[in-house]
Amino acid sequence: MSHALVSKFADAWLIAGQRTPFVDYASAFAQISPTDLAIKAARAALARSGVLPEKIGAVVTGNMAQSSFDAYMLPRHTGLYSGVPQHVPALMVQRVCGTGVEAVMQAADAVSLGRASYALVAGTESMSRNPVASYSTRTGFRLGAPEFKDFLWESLLDTSCGCTMGQTAENLAKKYGLSREEVDAFAAQSFARAIAAQQAGFFDDEIVPVSNEVFKLEGHADRSIRIAGKEPTIAADTHVRPSSIEQLAKIRPAFGGVQTGGNSSGVVDGAASVVIASGAEAKAHGNPLARILVGASVGVEPKYMGIGPVPAIEAVAAAAGIKVSDIDRIEINEAFSAQCLACARELNLDEGKLNVNGGAIAIGHPLGATGVRLTLTVARELQRSGKRYGVASACIGGGQGIALLVENVAA
Repeated sequence: MSHALVSKFADAWLIAGQRTPFVDYASAFAQISPTDLAIKAARAALARSGVLPEKIGAVVTGNMAQSSFDAYMLPRHTGLYSGVPQHVPALMVQRVCGTGVEAVMQAADAVSLGRASYALVAGTESMSRNPVASYSTRTGFRLGAPEFKDFLWESLLDTSCGCTMGQTAENLAKKYGLSREEVDAFAAQSFARAIAAQQAGFFDDEIVPVSNEVFKLEGHADRSIRIAGKEPTIAADTHVRPSSIEQLAKIRPAFGGVQTGGNSSGVVDGAASVVIASGAEAKAHGNPLARILVGASVGVEPKYMGIGPVPAIEAVAAAAGIKVSDIDRIEINEAFSAQCLACARELNLDEGKLNVNGGAIAIGHPLGATGVRLTLTVARELQRSGKRYGVASACIGGGQGIALLVENVAA
């Protein structure tokens, strides 16, 4: 904990946010560029916040896989096509599964330090458009077949420790003595909570429906969204479905242990966006969702990368002068059931505070978007429940953890 990279934010507020539905890969969003998903979410977040685009002073985006040929321009295009003035710069950040949280932290820094009065954040990912790539054929082909590989699959291997991300979860399952029954029960709970949240309408104010749309910018080429399939509009997360322990128990292990496709995070496409402002500006737009207090990132052993949220959460609590037990709602990205359970055990968490509206096992994990979604969700949940402190956190491939502490000042 003492080695964590900690950022305290003196005056940064989350005004509002929106996200697209998170949609199963290779389905309705399969042909949509992550840039266009980001534009959709950013436009909706600005509209929800009431902040005019011309007031934005910084654009921070998060994305992992370069899933379009103009991916270098993703941050710039997100800002421009959202109506942000041409002179406002745009930045891309990357911290693997913690990318979205990092983007929020970078924007909170800009606002808290007085570099901008308003900042626009967008995290986006198209898992469907992850490329089939070759990194060794620029100078010609070797004798035999060219080496083209599936980036979406191959990128899950940490070559430093020789572990896939799934294997790191299996390492934690062994270390913490987690059984297949326990991890399936946790997954079933994630699905059940997400279904309950959907039925209660919790996500309705968080999700902007997505239909075919053209994004125009005077003097520039049009951009657009084109949904695949027969549904004209996608308005809800599609990976959420009834999933009992008995159903999950029938799925074969994916990595030779307790983890399966049913108790691991869903592979989905989607984007999320939030607007951050200084306190003075936030008050002009009514009641902000939350005050952004402290963020922290920290390194851990790569073969146990899933434990990363533990020291990160401990660090933000210590920096804020509170105990982990004082945090009322905790979002730990559900990369894998065993990973999330290991974190809960190490922190001695009350599971009644953890991922109360379901997590990535049910909702899905579009890498660059997840952290923004977690931040928005936990802020909204604090408002719904009338609780004070909330955390958005994630484990990070390569052996890191990240956490962001927010406060509902009305609690």
